[in-house]
Amino acid sequence: MRLLILGAGATGGYYGGRLVKAGADVTFLVRPARAEALRRDGLRIESGKGDVATPVATVTRDAISAPYDAVLLSCKAYDLEAAIGAITPAVGSNTLILPLLNGMKHIDALDTAFGAERVLGGTCHISVTLTPDGVIRHFSPFDALTLGPRFPAQTGRCKELHGILASGGFEARYSDAIIRSMWEKWVLLATLAGMTCLMRGNIGEIVATKGGAQQINDFLDECCATANAAGAAPRDEAVTMTRGVLTDPSSTMSASMRRDLERGARIEADHILGDLLSRAAASGVPTPLLATAYRHTQIYQNRLPENT
Repeated sequence: MRLLILGAGATGGYYGGRLVKAGADVTFLVRPARAEALRRDGLRIESGKGDVATPVATVTRDAISAPYDAVLLSCKAYDLEAAIGAITPAVGSNTLILPLLNGMKHIDALDTAFGAERVLGGTCHISVTLTPDGVIRHFSPFDALTLGPRFPAQTGRCKELHGILASGGFEARYSDAIIRSMWEKWVLLATLAGMTCLMRGNIGEIVATKGGAQQINDFLDECCATANAAGAAPRDEAVTMTRGVLTDPSSTMSASMRRDLERGARIEADHILGDLLSRAAASGVPTPLLATAYRHTQIYQNRLPENT
């Protein structure tokens, strides 16, 4: 199975690099400058689970000559429109698209562009960044990637793709309830991003304040209620795990959205917080904390140079 990965940034580069090291047929769709850097330096990963330094195959958009069997998409939500244009030449009648974006809004856009029958469900739990010198740095022991079919007809080829991903040395999970898995990740991430951006602190710092842990739990309850109203109620064990992670007094965890906000970069607030808020409003679910957190990020977004 020929796999194309859009970009060789933090997330796609991490999973793709490990797959290349394991012998999978992987090509990275990159811009010319990144292609040249990868030719010169190879793809480099620094991780507690083992470093990787390997040459990789690359292609630029104008050089794609035939469809791929599967395309892995891990761009930022605000780059989705450009990403769809970039991968279009690589998508044929039998191509599977595996998106690893957060939330659910991207699914509608991909279905419209390529047909729902080609678009799998997917999510990941990983903390990585791309350093200025091109190294992919993995921060935590977690590197799970979950995929699954959205329709029964996708099951066979989705399992085939899972078999390839499972050879990569990271945690590859197959889910027959992938939409629920995606919502569980969204609920966790929206709470983490909303609270750490709003408070400008990590989880441990928030929990150390009077009422901090309770506010995190209240925020999580709003997100869970929204998922329930959408027919994607998180499993009890997933909610219990999330509460524990997000109220751990020793935790230094913070959302990547907060890191992006503090360095003046674009953020995925509309996709992670705004879309969840819209779904809550449509279902009549009260979400005062989610609304406050989204307004906070909107003020930041409105101050960015491209919006002033």
